[in-house]
Amino acid sequence: MNGGPSGFTNAPVTRAFIITSALFTIFFGIQGRFSTLGLSYQDIFGKLRLWKLIISIFSFSSTPELMFGLYLLYYFRVFERQIGSNKYSVFIVFSILTSLLLEVLAVALLKDPTANLVTPGPYGLIFASFLPFFFDIPVSTRFRVFSFLFSDKSFIYLAGLQLLLSSWKRSILPGMCGILAGSLYRLNVFYIRKAKRNYPAPMQAAVEPTEDSITTLVSMGFDRNSARQALVQARNDVNVATNILLEAQSH
Repeated sequence: MNGGPSGFTNAPVTRAFIITSALFTIFFGIQGRFSTLGLSYQDIFGKLRLWKLIISIFSFSSTPELMFGLYLLYYFRVFERQIGSNKYSVFIVFSILTSLLLEVLAVALLKDPTANLVTPGPYGLIFASFLPFFFDIPVSTRFRVFSFLFSDKSFIYLAGLQLLLSSWKRSILPGMCGILAGSLYRLNVFYIRKAKRNYPAPMQAAVEPTEDSITTLVSMGFDRNSARQALVQARNDVNVATNILLEAQSH
């Protein structure tokens, strides 16, 4: 399993988000303001520092968090390649806004005027992405280490666990909000995801899929035979074939 071709091919939204997050983090790191970036009850409801909400979307609070966070964002570019930049942009906006709202509600309920309860960073997007990662990305290989069974997906889970526990309670809270936001998106509670099925045109000759198209789907983690069959059904349209494969996995 891998995130597809190296670099940001067919993933311009992910590239822009990663660059923005890195620049924000470096800027505040140079100024030595990492410790002031977290969200607290006093910031939001006392002094109305709403600008902190914007900063908390992009800027991490430490170099280790930045490294693990950007690694996960970079890997999850596979979803932009699967569903397209437009749909992925909707997923980003929904995940960020929903998780941010949940974080504000949590801060309001806890009412601690002294502590920064939420560490900054795109935790909402990152942990919302673990929902499609869990359900839609198949396991390619399995292996054992000291009698423990692992898969190639285990490395992504371990990176996510490290990020989740990086600031203990301050990072667990936004991480859980992100998972909840991802669950709401997947369940289509607010009808954000439009149900759309793609069917091949009737009474047309089958189109033999190209090797490049098959390789693209295999790089996303799909089985080669399944990828080829989906491409035949989709008349060599990679986006349609991806939707067919994802629908097949959900049943």
